[in-house]
Amino acid sequence: MSFLSKSTLAVWFLFILIAVSATGQQDMNDDALQIRAIYDLALKESKGYEWLYDLTNEVGGRLAGSPEGAAAVEYGKQIMSTLNFDTVYLQECYAPHWERGDKELVRVAQSAIGSFELSALALGNSVGTGPDGLVGDVIELKSLDELRDLPESEVAGKIIFFNRPFDDTQINTFNAYGGAVDQRVSGPLLASQKGAKAVIVRSMTNKIDDNPHTGTTGRDANIKPIPAVAISTLDAEELSRALKLGPANVYIRTTCIMHEEPVLTYNVIGEIKGQTHPEEIILVGGHLDSWDVGGGAHDDGTGCVHSLQVIELLEKINYKANRTIRCVLFMNEENGLAGGKAYWEASYEAGEFHMAAIESDRGGFTPRGFTVDGHKDIFSKKYKQVYDWLPLLEPYGLSFEKGGSGADIGGLKDQKGLLFGFLPDSQRYFDYHHTSIDHIEAVNKRELEMGAASMTALVWLLDKYGLK
Repeated sequence: MSFLSKSTLAVWFLFILIAVSATGQQDMNDDALQIRAIYDLALKESKGYEWLYDLTNEVGGRLAGSPEGAAAVEYGKQIMSTLNFDTVYLQECYAPHWERGDKELVRVAQSAIGSFELSALALGNSVGTGPDGLVGDVIELKSLDELRDLPESEVAGKIIFFNRPFDDTQINTFNAYGGAVDQRVSGPLLASQKGAKAVIVRSMTNKIDDNPHTGTTGRDANIKPIPAVAISTLDAEELSRALKLGPANVYIRTTCIMHEEPVLTYNVIGEIKGQTHPEEIILVGGHLDSWDVGGGAHDDGTGCVHSLQVIELLEKINYKANRTIRCVLFMNEENGLAGGKAYWEASYEAGEFHMAAIESDRGGFTPRGFTVDGHKDIFSKKYKQVYDWLPLLEPYGLSFEKGGSGADIGGLKDQKGLLFGFLPDSQRYFDYHHTSIDHIEAVNKRELEMGAASMTALVWLLDKYGLK
């Protein structure tokens, strides 16, 4: 029996390395060409902007429980029926039922600089003042801790004005939002406990303008709800100026209603069954509901359209999925998360495994990449796998970073797949968030299409290679 010499073995080993390297390089070249084809189709042939136009202009603001919310469910189902899903179905959920009522009237009745109107929107889930409105002296505060430190005798019968602005030094405006939004969510509850009669909140935006921003406020069965409104940042500055010069007295009239009984509504779900690993699910989704005052374009019409476009683009490249790809248009993210909770519950009861889930709920601006989250037991290993795909995605301005994924998919973490949040440029998002100006005109068609292509490219890589 003869043996190969050491030099011969070395040559063979080098040959194998070269062959493996060449094969890997060819695979990467093929992947790069496929991803480029996805972008080309998204930028030339996608119907996403048309879908967004109809959702925001024809359906409009679509709060869960409203007629527009019901119309959005039907529209989402109709769009899915035109795509290559194996099944399309509705999933029941029960959402809080809140109605805004008449146009809000908020006015500085007396102050050192006179009487003037304040541009205002009632906060979601708040109660109305009644038809006669209410009047009270205003106390300006910058934080919940300031309110906690005040004795109840000083707060009782007053209107609390929370006026902490965004931290403009935060490069990521979502961090600034997170640092300010406790005023809106928790402020009215704490003010009620202290005996206040109403709350005014500075709108959650870094832009100084005359567009008030609504949004949800917290509820607690053990705390009496009080009327709560947000005023525009321009008017917050003016009210603060008046208070620096002396006392101010404000009149508030809202007629919103928080109904006792929840309302039946639906998530809209489309599914393509995987050919080789149908038990592994890749979810793409956004939330179908929006606030009632605008068109809900960036929040979150773009997220719904991005998710639908993933299916459209995979169909256009004639891709046959290995894993089950599921598109979910969630209902009631804005003021209760009923759709997300119903989806998680059904998924765990069915023993499902979401290998990956991608949520788009940060607007339709220029794509910057994805935040990635996951269970601590698996995160490092699986995150390294997707991080190795960066050379394929960096030419399109994309990156990965550790961080939260999205409200509607966060409850899937214990299934031990990876959770992704689509990450567009954040600088302009809070110009439109929860306002009457969040319409199709605020969305750039090319940016929308680039976002859809970015999500599709990631889904394609996840489906082709899987996560181990």
